[in-house]
Amino acid sequence: MARLTDRAFEILRAEVDKCAAADSLAGDVYRRMVIKRLEKLRSQNGTFASIEEIRDTFKDEFPNFSEKALKAAVKANRPPGLFGKIMFAGSLLGSAAGIIWLINLPFPMIRWPVAKTMPILLLPSFRSMDHNYRQAIALVEQSDQLVNKATAVADFDLGEIKAKQAQKHLDALPVWFLGYYPKRYCSFFSCSWQFTLDEFQAARKNVGRMEAQIFQQKNAFTQLNQVEQTLNAAKQQYQQAKTAADRQKATVNWQSAIDQLNQIPAETLAGETAKKTLKAAERDFQAMGGVATGSVQADNLIEAAKEFALSAAVASQKPPHPAAQWEQIAELWQEGINRLKLISLDNPGYLDAQTKLAEYQKNLGITQIRLQAEKDSTTALQAAKNLFANLQNNVNSQNPGYSLSQLQQIINQLESVKPGTTVYPESQKWLQSARKKQQEWQKN
Repeated sequence: MARLTDRAFEILRAEVDKCAAADSLAGDVYRRMVIKRLEKLRSQNGTFASIEEIRDTFKDEFPNFSEKALKAAVKANRPPGLFGKIMFAGSLLGSAAGIIWLINLPFPMIRWPVAKTMPILLLPSFRSMDHNYRQAIALVEQSDQLVNKATAVADFDLGEIKAKQAQKHLDALPVWFLGYYPKRYCSFFSCSWQFTLDEFQAARKNVGRMEAQIFQQKNAFTQLNQVEQTLNAAKQQYQQAKTAADRQKATVNWQSAIDQLNQIPAETLAGETAKKTLKAAERDFQAMGGVATGSVQADNLIEAAKEFALSAAVASQKPPHPAAQWEQIAELWQEGINRLKLISLDNPGYLDAQTKLAEYQKNLGITQIRLQAEKDSTTALQAAKNLFANLQNNVNSQNPGYSLSQLQQIINQLESVKPGTTVYPESQKWLQSARKKQQEWQKN
């Protein structure tokens, strides 16, 4: 008879599901652990589980378990009604098979007197005990081989199945009867076991130990798979990075994955696999380190060049500007260009640097043209002013033809002043005056 009835199991499982739903962090993990313990009780044969045994299955994981639900489960965990049992037993007692069935029930008050007086009647129990013991020992050994000499995750899966089967056979052994050794049965059937309590407990400890090992090994493989995914993602992220910030983020994720590989328990099979993965990851990371260093240097130089370019662009706004300011702007563009030229051909940032370099050199050329135009225009205006002053001082002493010739030189100088320069507006006033004077002298 099962130690936990189906009805009691369903009541307890419903409350476990309710408690697990309230715990978003570890509720699902705790639920599986508790359900596993309850299923173990349901699969065991023997006396019905007490309220303390049932409470022990969940008290550590779900301290807020409903006491009402617990009492309802204990109430449902009862044998059939007395009348039904009597009728059932009575129908069987009419035959020898019924008598044998009755005295082989897992009740100590029936078995002990029979074992002392007529042990041969307990032959079915002894055969069952012998079978379950042999199966349990064989399955424990098989599970131990699979777990401790595993070469893949599949070995742990099979080992877990064997361990559960061994546990099922151990649960079928009547613990209260372990101190009794059926000598007559063994004299006929050559028992290879003494069926002691110590031996039974040792087998159960082995099963428990292997269950813990399997749990740890599977967790380690889960952790390894997650870390490998993170590592591959970080590598891909680094390869696809466009900016220094993206590369820095990928580098941090890469290093984090390496740190997580170091945290996988070394005594597990996954830990052995992780050592090989770790070695390759560290080698790749070190190789990437040189590339990353070059990338960082290139990024720093490009960022510095951008700062000079920004200053030059700001200073260039709202022209015209005097020659001194154009010279300063040209120097800023040149400083940005100098930074970009420091990035070598084998540097990962070389292509980006060349793109910026072409842009900055173009802007420098425009600035130099504006600078030269400003210088030439300023010189032309000043020359025109000097010629005009000389003309005014000597206008009376010179013949009209010569004066017109000098006036034409003044006009030529003023016409060479470029639009968009600081002196252009002033040159236009001087040019207008010179042309007017030229027209007057030509009429005279």
